[in-house]
Parts: sequence; C-alpha cells; structure tokens
Amino acid sequence: MTKFELQKRTKKFHVDVIKLCEHFPKNAAGFETAKQLIRSAGSVGANYRAACRGKSKADFIYKIEVVLEEADESLYWLEVSKDAELIKLSSIDELIKEANELVSIFNAADITAKRNEGKTNLKISKSQNQK
Repeated sequence: MTKFELQKRTKKFHVDVIKLCEHFPKNAAGFETAKQLIRSAGSVGANYRAACRGKSKADFIYKIEVVLEEADESLYWLEVSKDAELIKLSSIDELIKEANELVSIFNAADITAKRNEGKTNLKISKSQNQK
C-alpha cells in the first residue's frame, strides 16, 4: 500500500466514523462518546499526513507513534460504543475491524522505522483485544 492509498484509507475511516456518529443517541453519553471518537479518528488521518511530511526519521517516528495512539484510541471508543449499545448498526463491526487493521499497520510502520533508524529498544504495542 502506498502512502497515498493509506492517506485515502485513513480519511475514509474518519468520514465513516462521522457518518456512524450521526446515529448516536442525542444524550450526554452519545454526544461525549461521538465527540471523542470523531476527534481520535480525525487525528489518525491528519497526523498520518503530517508524518508523511516528516522533517527527519526521528520526526516521522514521533508522528507515527501519535498516529498509532490515535488509532488505538479510536478502537477503544468504537468498542465502548458497541459494548454500551450506543449504536446497534452492523457498520460498527466493520469500523472496529478497520481500526484494528490501522493499529496493526501503524505499529508495523513504527517498528520498521525504528529498526531502519538503528534503535535497539523496540516497543511493540498492541491492544488487548487485537488479534
């Protein structure tokens, strides 16, 4: 996958999350959860674009780690939304799958970038629910 394809994929993830959140309940839990989810999903795409314009390998690694954190946070909010039954649409399962895949992609990118930079202390982070 090229960086442009991944940029398109992360943007689609954000748009799909926005569309999903339109179906959240119009109460405090729905508004707050949707707000957190939309922000974290948007940060995945926006920060990945910034990482692609990194000024150095170290800058790229830093920004990819931010992307990884935001992808994992998006996964968290999607899982909470499903578990709390804030949303009952089947599309949430597709978004959970996509968030898991994005976490895996950016985790691998982080590891590869660190390996290529010659860092020896690699931190492999996975969500507990990631398979």
